Amino acid sequence: MKCINRFINLSLCIILLSGSLCACGSKEYSFAYDRNRNNSSFTVAAGMKGQNSEAFASDLCITVDDVVEGTTVDMSMATAAGLFDINDGEVLYAKNVHEKLNPASLTKVLTALCALEKGNLDDVLTASENVIVNESGAVKLGLQAGDTMTLDQALHALMLKSANDVAIMIAEYLAGSVEGFSEMMNQKAQSIGATNSHFVNPHGLTDPNHYTTVYDLYLICNEAVKYDKFIEIIHTPSYNSVYHDRNGKEKEFSLSTTNAYLKNEAFAPDNVTVIGGKTGTTSAAGSCLILYSRDQAGNPYISVILQSSERTVLYQEMTGLLGEI
Repeated sequence: MKCINRFINLSLCIILLSGSLCACGSKEYSFAYDRNRNNSSFTVAAGMKGQNSEAFASDLCITVDDVVEGTTVDMSMATAAGLFDINDGEVLYAKNVHEKLNPASLTKVLTALCALEKGNLDDVLTASENVIVNESGAVKLGLQAGDTMTLDQALHALMLKSANDVAIMIAEYLAGSVEGFSEMMNQKAQSIGATNSHFVNPHGLTDPNHYTTVYDLYLICNEAVKYDKFIEIIHTPSYNSVYHDRNGKEKEFSLSTTNAYLKNEAFAPDNVTVIGGKTGTTSAAGSCLILYSRDQAGNPYISVILQSSERTVLYQEMTGLLGEI
């Protein structure tokens, strides 16, 4: 199931649209939103006007089932994982890639995608009183109402530090409210075929109605890496800048990536270069990681792991996954 041509793409679209793909929900929550809807990532194709579903899917990696045969990956401590060859449209590994799970801060990949698509990097954002995050253990930059910074600065804080207060500021800048931005996120996800997802916030802090899948995260990241700025930011190991408080006083801040590969705390196989990605950790989501990497020929790959047991195991699993490139 690795190499999928256009004929098979069309066939899979038909199969998926007929309801053969069933994604399992997490056992941890009782979801008010219908998390068990039998969506496929290509149901959006059924309503597309002036385009055919074959063309919609022709450049994407597609799989219905697990892809583990012939691999040596040990993913026993993770609930779901996938490795996707972007150029060849091949699924090199897949475990539960359509299972709906809490993504933690991997959510911020979609937040950044929406910001790059709808915003202007030079725009100045102003923090409202809503940026105060009280959840225990939540990562914050420490914004106060009236603080200002550019969208460019905010995206660095979002992706490097994983600042949840900055995510709220970005959401309010783009849509006026977290609720309005969540609608924007869901519309964007639907438009690219990520139909097994539902987002209710821009940061990924735990909510029973906030979830996605490994496969949908591949689709989201595949869109995000089309922006050079996104790649630049996720490839940045550290970042120093200055923003301002409500009175115009300068506030210096220094950021370091949470990506162990960029910090030389984890090491990819010799034939793989990790460009960057996003980490995520909550008690509900476990340890999560999405990466954008390249092989020796420069070919790009996206790899995703959701709900691993803990950080050290997560990176061991990811290195093993990258070994399939």
